[in-house]
Amino acid sequence: MKIKAIRTTPLSLEYREPYHWALGVGQSAEVILVEVETDEGIVGIGECVTCPTAEAVMSGLAAATPLYVGESVFDVARLQQRAYGVLFASVGPGGTQRYAAQMLAGVELALWDAMGKATGRPLHRLLGGALRESVGYFAFLQGGGPEELAEDAREAVAAGYPVIYLKVGRGEAVDMANVAAVREAIGGRRLRLDANEAWDPLAAIRMIRKLAAFDPEFIEQPTPSGSIEALAHVKQSVPIAIAADQTVHTPSDVFEVCRLRAADVIVLGLHETGGVLGMRKAAAVAESVGINICLHGVFESGITTCAANQVAATLPNLDDGNQIMCQLLVEDIVAGPRLVPEQGRVPVGDGPGLGFELDRDAVARAAERYRRR
Repeated sequence: MKIKAIRTTPLSLEYREPYHWALGVGQSAEVILVEVETDEGIVGIGECVTCPTAEAVMSGLAAATPLYVGESVFDVARLQQRAYGVLFASVGPGGTQRYAAQMLAGVELALWDAMGKATGRPLHRLLGGALRESVGYFAFLQGGGPEELAEDAREAVAAGYPVIYLKVGRGEAVDMANVAAVREAIGGRRLRLDANEAWDPLAAIRMIRKLAAFDPEFIEQPTPSGSIEALAHVKQSVPIAIAADQTVHTPSDVFEVCRLRAADVIVLGLHETGGVLGMRKAAAVAESVGINICLHGVFESGITTCAANQVAATLPNLDDGNQIMCQLLVEDIVAGPRLVPEQGRVPVGDGPGLGFELDRDAVARAAERYRRR
């Protein structure tokens, strides 16, 4: 089954409420729908994140397309390696590896979707089979202040989420008030905090020691991602577990975090690692030293959720509280399956490929919003 064409469509997906985090306030997620058409009429579907812009990513995908057309969809590893080699490794510095991973991940997801549809098998069976029937997710709290966050937290507890997740790094007074309100609302439930690189090591140590009063399970990426050593220094200086996120994209990054004992948990995403193959490689490095990985979510739709849920089902060292982002959207572009966690868990489906049904009407509306933005 040969690749006949690759189509890309930029989309704008609105959030149900403003998205507050250390880097500001967001109103929507922009993604690129990637469709790989084959000569047998099967269309594999994936998506790309838009960093730095949708136009930049689509320009790169247009340059990559001739490297895929005419090739077998089943040669995914070779095709991804060749695309990186031709477009990045041979002409640019090694630092482009992270950008390349995010740009090419959407194509890789679409190739896996096509393979699954062609064979009538879900992604997890192409990867050796699922180790669990469902994947656990945390409740990702939304709100601008203590009252909103506490209300969201009470709803999460009522919905049965065992793990609660909150953004910090928004300023000391704001962070302390927000975390205090959430801790009171959730009682003894597990609480995780994510600073998104907001603090230098000195500020991180000071803030984490203050936040320790609220018994967080871990603090995610407290320091800038460029220095694994800084993360290790903080980890050795505070009484709370540390999770590495933006500092780990590649298997080599994971190795360095493990070698320096810079984190207790490693957060990995399909887009940052370059797709299914890259994520499994990175997770295996962490597994070799007994460290669990947690799924990371970015600005994405249910397409990524379905793919990540299936990959996660195959990982021996998966954490029980992972990130899900599509539930933040006013309207997803996935019509099914249902991706709202029940008691904090989403079943691993048996639909072919990535296992979702695309809502073409929702895609059209999201494409129009992108054009009008």
